[in-house]
Amino acid sequence: MGDAADTEELARRAAAGDAAALDALLTCVRPDVVRRCARFLPCREDAEEAAQDVLLQVARKITTFQGRSRFSTWLYTVVANCARQKYRELRRRAAEQPAAIDASRYVDPRTTSVIAGSRIDLLEALERLEREHPHLVAPLVYRDICQLDYAEAAERVGVPLGTLKSRLHEARKQVRPWLSGSAWG
Repeated sequence: MGDAADTEELARRAAAGDAAALDALLTCVRPDVVRRCARFLPCREDAEEAAQDVLLQVARKITTFQGRSRFSTWLYTVVANCARQKYRELRRRAAEQPAAIDASRYVDPRTTSVIAGSRIDLLEALERLEREHPHLVAPLVYRDICQLDYAEAAERVGVPLGTLKSRLHEARKQVRPWLSGSAWG
């Protein structure tokens, strides 16, 4: 994503209304945004669509970035939300228009999540966790998917570090049985 200090400076300038800084920021973060969206969505086209949504949200909402946390932390929140929204949209579309899916086009052994046999398993598990234990979703997303450090994830969730660790432990315990081929086995 380039030099982190440069990215932070671009984000501050963009948040203050500097259009050139916003353009430079979007160009700078795009590869990382696509990579992070791909952690959620197994099909490259879907990940790229979600990345476009992220960049659009960043452009629209950059003025809400206040610099209290790092820009990367703020950005990963947008990534997680947009990727999960794209997944919901894809599921809704699939339910409305059931079609034969060529599994070989979507399943790539190199694109499996660190915590799930496939990202489809992971996204299904996140949806279920959201229904059953909504307060456990954010710790799992920020720590295990966005890979924020514990302190940053706790700041993002708005809870003390010990609470985050406790919720994360509980979230992993809940999700583990729902994931097929889990690395947490």
